[in-house]
Amino acid sequence: MFQANTYHEILNKSHNRCIEHGVEKNIPCPLRILKNKEFDMLIRKNSELIKIARPFMEILYDFLRGSGFSLYLTDKDGVVLTIIGDEDIIRDQTKMGIVEGADMSEKSAGTNGIGTAIYENCSLQILGEEHFIKVFHVWTCSSSIIHSEEGDIIGCLNLTGRRQLAHPHTLGLVVAAVKSIENHLKVEKTQKELFKAHQYLNKVMNSLNLGIFAVDTEGLIKAINNSACDMLHIKEEEVINKNVETVLDNWEYILGQFKSGQVYENMEIIYSDKKKRFNLNVYPIKDKDNNITGMVCIFKDMKNIYNLVNKYTGRTANYTFNDIIGRSEKTLKLKEQAKNIANSPSTVLIQGESGTGKELIAQSIHNNSDRRSNSFVAINCGAIPKSLIESELFGYEEGAFTGAKRGGCAGKFELANGGTLFLDEIGEMPLDMQINLLRVLQEACITRIGGNKYINVNVRIIAATNKNLKNEVKKGTFREDLYYRLSVIPIYVPPLRERFGDIEILIQHFLQVKAVKLGKPIPTIRKNIYEKLLNYTWPGNVRELENCIENIVNMDGNTSFSFENKTLGVEQNNSGNVNLEYDMCSLEELEKRAIIRCIDNCGGNVTKSCKILGINRSTLYAKIKKYNIEFR
Repeated sequence: MFQANTYHEILNKSHNRCIEHGVEKNIPCPLRILKNKEFDMLIRKNSELIKIARPFMEILYDFLRGSGFSLYLTDKDGVVLTIIGDEDIIRDQTKMGIVEGADMSEKSAGTNGIGTAIYENCSLQILGEEHFIKVFHVWTCSSSIIHSEEGDIIGCLNLTGRRQLAHPHTLGLVVAAVKSIENHLKVEKTQKELFKAHQYLNKVMNSLNLGIFAVDTEGLIKAINNSACDMLHIKEEEVINKNVETVLDNWEYILGQFKSGQVYENMEIIYSDKKKRFNLNVYPIKDKDNNITGMVCIFKDMKNIYNLVNKYTGRTANYTFNDIIGRSEKTLKLKEQAKNIANSPSTVLIQGESGTGKELIAQSIHNNSDRRSNSFVAINCGAIPKSLIESELFGYEEGAFTGAKRGGCAGKFELANGGTLFLDEIGEMPLDMQINLLRVLQEACITRIGGNKYINVNVRIIAATNKNLKNEVKKGTFREDLYYRLSVIPIYVPPLRERFGDIEILIQHFLQVKAVKLGKPIPTIRKNIYEKLLNYTWPGNVRELENCIENIVNMDGNTSFSFENKTLGVEQNNSGNVNLEYDMCSLEELEKRAIIRCIDNCGGNVTKSCKILGINRSTLYAKIKKYNIEFR
């Protein structure tokens, strides 16, 4: 309560303000009453305040029912939003214009409990003649201001009764009710913020490509996100408040680890029902006293981890069929064949001499297939020691051998799961490993070294070799059953000397590429060097040609490259006998190949070709027509 002097000072100032505002004492009702749309808009604006305050008004009125009182809730400006009270009191007040929508500010209704309390921002009681307008002298008003959590005025609660019912405790009831309303406003705001935070958290958790669930110390799952449900093929309602053993076998062991101060991070686990591998990290939840109250488990599908690792460690295919340079008939047929079988799941065996671009073909097949968004993993079977090739291909479990990494390590088959595994130099694979590879190709699953669980893999195999695997089978160095399992789709990459017309195209291509790489202008190649480039047999094929052109660009058109030509692939031994580097074939096929090589190595020079082949011009043209040979 105010001291007498202060209270009277407030009343005097209020009456003076009313006079300044031009409020007349004899008006029958407040000067302003909001109706229809204007009042409806105000109600919508203050709906939250009404929703929270109305129940407290009803509780307070239950104590005062029948005692001649009414309760008013107003907005921050003093406009009445809602009324509760005895019917006779409300009826009499309605006659004076005190209704929902009435503006009870001092400018509209003179000095009164609502308007003056809002102006002074305090709780106060106005009695009888203390009201400025005479028609209100029959009432006593007890008003208390409702504040937001930030201290701003958002409304006013007023208890009005006949003046003879005035009592100091009446104001106390209103003040107590307002405190309850303000506290509930804070709670409501907190709940809204918590709900909002919960919604944000849920949205964040469910947008992550990680499986996440929370467990209490009793082993009950308290929360789980959508990714976890998808990974484990379960539904949220099936596991919430259920034992964690539904999704995690060794949670008690993990909890014991935490209690002993250990950590549990980057562990591989197998989800037994689905035989899927996950990377698991578990973190303790602690209260303010540092006691463990639960755990958060975060797990990732190992396939996704492998794909991410592959992405950033170069285990991707960079080349496409557009990178295969050449327009010769053999080149075009090779590209067409490879494109046609790109989407097939069957194994591919690419054969050809060193430097012909076997891995380029393999990558192009992968990038033209429906596996292109997954890994392309390459392994050179001839570059890995025999003792390590098994662990490289199949991986190993922790402790499988001395030096094995903690947590084990995935092999190339797991890294390539869903994609393509390129086995280069397959002819160099040891015989004992060939048996294991054959088993994987037949069963589509692997077992890590030191492990006893099968891991399903979906991998397309593309193998490559510069050896004649049929001859290796005859020698006993390559398994016949594996050969037939690998060569479901055999692809032969022709040597450069058989790709008639491609050498010139490749020269121009590499000149441009190497000039950019070396930051030098494209050089002009001297005529005699250019002729050597065209007539050379290129035993190292495209790779050798590429290196030679880089040498020429570095030397501004000259070269230190040594052209020791091996015309037609024919070598003279000391006894004068001729050894042709061909597999066994018919004489006609042998003759056709010899003509093609000779014309190609002579740069299309018919006269020179005739001289080397020992036949006349007409005979050569007849054979070209017979064998349908194209030349410049």
